[in-house]
Amino acid sequence: MKRAWKPIVIVAVLAAVVAFWVYYDRQRQQNTPEQQLDTTLNSMPAWQVIKEQEPALQKRIREQILAMQKAGEPEQHIIDVIQPQILNLQMSRLQHSPDAYVVDYMRVNMEQTAAIQKVSDDACFRFLYPAVKGGVNPMRVLDKAMMQRRMKADADMMRAAYGKNRHTVTPEERQTAIADVRPVMQELASQYGEDIQLLQMPEKAIGKEKLSCDMVQAMWAKVLKLPEQKAAGVIRLAVSELD
Repeated sequence: MKRAWKPIVIVAVLAAVVAFWVYYDRQRQQNTPEQQLDTTLNSMPAWQVIKEQEPALQKRIREQILAMQKAGEPEQHIIDVIQPQILNLQMSRLQHSPDAYVVDYMRVNMEQTAAIQKVSDDACFRFLYPAVKGGVNPMRVLDKAMMQRRMKADADMMRAAYGKNRHTVTPEERQTAIADVRPVMQELASQYGEDIQLLQMPEKAIGKEKLSCDMVQAMWAKVLKLPEQKAAGVIRLAVSELD
C-alpha cells in the first residue's frame, strides 16, 4: 500500500504547503531595496522564527532575494526559488512539532487553498502546481486576515518543534499512519475514479483545474477529520517522504 500512498499524497503535500511569499512593496520608494525587503520579511512571524533558529539560512536567503531583485528577476521567479528552501525547513520541523500544531498547520493550508479557489479555479491550480502553469503570489489575491493566520500557523508550528512537548516520530506511528491513510485513498479512488491519477500527474490536468483543486482539498479534508493524533501522524508521514 505504501507505494500507492507515496506518489499521490506526497504530490498533494507539495501542492498544499506553499510556505513562503516575497512581496516587494514598490510604494515605499523612499527606502532602499534592503530596507524594503527587511520591512516586509520582519513582518512575517515565520521569518522571525527562522532568524532565531537558523540564522545562517536566514542570512543566505536574504542575500539571495536581494541579489535576484537587483538582477531584475520577476517576483514569481524569486518565490519559486526561495519557496523550496523554506518548505524543506518546515517539513523537517513538522516531524518534531506536537500534534495540535501539525494539524493546525495543514488545516490553515487548506483554508488558504479554498480561499484562493474562490478567486478562480485557475488561480487555485497555479497555487497548487506552479511548475505546470506558473504560480501565483497569495499575498496579491488573499485578504490580510487570511495571510496573517497562515503566517502565524507557520511560526507557531516551527517554534513548537523546539518546545517542551517536542515530538518524536516512532516506527509504530509510521505504520499506524500508513494504515490510517489506506481507507482515505480508497474513498478518493471510489469518488474520482481514474481522475485520481491527476494528483500524481498534474501536468495532465490542464482543462481540469477545478477537479484537481477539489481532489487535493478532498483528500486533506478526510485526513483532518481523523482524530488529532492520527491526522498528525499521516501529515508527518507524508512530508517525511519529501527528504
